Amino acid sequence: PDITRRSRNLYSHEVMKTEIYKIKTDQAWNRLYNRLDNDRLLAKVDEGRSIRKHSQWIRYGAVAAVLIGVVWGALYWMTGSEREPAQNFLTQENQGISTLATTLEDGSVVLLAKETSLLYPEHFIADKREVSLQGNAFFNVAKKQGQPFWIDTEQAKIEVLGTAFSVQSDEHAPFRLSVQRGIVKVTLKKGNQECYVKAGEAVVVQSQRLVVLDADKENEEWGSFFKHIRFKDESLANILKVMNLNSDSLQIQVASPALGERRLTVEFSDESSEVVATLIASALGLQCVRQGDILLLSE
Repeated sequence: PDITRRSRNLYSHEVMKTEIYKIKTDQAWNRLYNRLDNDRLLAKVDEGRSIRKHSQWIRYGAVAAVLIGVVWGALYWMTGSEREPAQNFLTQENQGISTLATTLEDGSVVLLAKETSLLYPEHFIADKREVSLQGNAFFNVAKKQGQPFWIDTEQAKIEVLGTAFSVQSDEHAPFRLSVQRGIVKVTLKKGNQECYVKAGEAVVVQSQRLVVLDADKENEEWGSFFKHIRFKDESLANILKVMNLNSDSLQIQVASPALGERRLTVEFSDESSEVVATLIASALGLQCVRQGDILLLSE
């Protein structure tokens, strides 16, 4: 009996608490309604409707607004990554003695010297192309209007639109950049000093300052990247594009786009264009015919 009595009392107490809470809630909504009504923030309604009914509509509207806000917020956070997808980065690292050639998604060519690594996105974003370099490399950057090419090194930030140049960012040697073609903007990270380097010029860091020098003898340095060069599972079209960069006379071409998609892992050691074309033709079972200044590869 005592247990039954306590259960009844507890139930009555909970019912009373619920009723008190309901009364307080209704009173709060009525005060809010009266305040809005006094401030003429509510639209006119028919005289037959009670304040309680209007307060309930206000309450429902407030709850609906909160629910809409919660749902919208959840959708915002769930779809935020879809609007700005995370980039998938790739790393190309050269531990060999010969230069490792890499062609990026935009058609830019990067030749990596020994003990050099390049970090780059699988797909560039719309407004810029950005890579990170550690070591020494030669860049032949494809020109893309409105999509500048940025290279991040330990000491400097490099910006180009379309040009050819070499970068020395080895931790065991001072920073150096020499331009073969076009113009490059270099910004020193410490102090934010910046300068523009034109074709035939080089820039070095001396006493934490950028110093521009004459680079007439830098042609030998650029050519050194092509003396011993290798390709790892690269398309024939990209291989020929790289090899043609180092030839002012003969150019090697393919007879069809489909042939250019054939892939090769190959290495060349200071061979002429004729020898390069002959070796490729032999490896893929192709024919090589010279037509003026063109060495044409066909099936």
